[in-house]
Amino acid sequence: MNIVDLSLPIDDKAFEIHRVHIERVSHRDGVDRFNKVIMGRTILGKIKYLLGRRIVKKYDLPDGEFLSLEIVKACVHIGTHLDYTYHYGSTSQGRASKTAEEIPLEWCYQDGVKLDFTHKKKEDLIKDKDIKEALEKINYKIKPLDIVLLWTGRDKLYGKKDYFSDYPGVDVSCIDYLLDRGVKIFGIDTMGIDLPYSKMLKDFSNSKDTKKLYPAHFYGRKREFIHIERLANLDELPDYGFKVICFPVKIRGTGASWARVVAVF
Repeated sequence: MNIVDLSLPIDDKAFEIHRVHIERVSHRDGVDRFNKVIMGRTILGKIKYLLGRRIVKKYDLPDGEFLSLEIVKACVHIGTHLDYTYHYGSTSQGRASKTAEEIPLEWCYQDGVKLDFTHKKKEDLIKDKDIKEALEKINYKIKPLDIVLLWTGRDKLYGKKDYFSDYPGVDVSCIDYLLDRGVKIFGIDTMGIDLPYSKMLKDFSNSKDTKKLYPAHFYGRKREFIHIERLANLDELPDYGFKVICFPVKIRGTGASWARVVAVF
């Protein structure tokens, strides 16, 4: 059995639009953090802590080390993640939108198919005709619940500013084509399914056409779908013949959730 990691990390060292902060409490400093948290639960405890009292001291611990602790402060759209209908709007298909912890898990463990769009240029759109051509090239017919992965190769730009500006978008016709064939989840190895921010805002400013703003995302208000953003390593996959596992982290009341997406074949 081969397992391919299709996920990007939550990385506080990489260039991001949204701020990522990871507070790292070392083994040496962990005991003081522990005392501060435990003693800080009461006013008397806080006073004792400020006066230098400690419940647990370093010499009480093996090697003088406590447990490490990392506190992650990041948007749920950082790293590889699944977007669900609540992200797109308050309603979807005339019903209240669903949050990420409501994603049906049976949708998240299905056969996968990879479609090659590495030829697509910056600010191009992936349309229904492109999906048809890509499927014909690999002689594959999409079946219900397949997880379709759109391979652009832009994951190689991760960590650079170009990652947020050099990639193709997904056209609504592409989404319709997939949903009409029973697809519930599709993914892409770019930072989003719509065109880059700079392109969308420029087109909107020039035309004042509101349809230029996030058309793929907003389409989720009309038809329910889940998409995965920020995939990686799709180049390591065959065209099909593998399973995709993309279970979301169970965070209550969010429109998206981080996921460790993998392929098994």
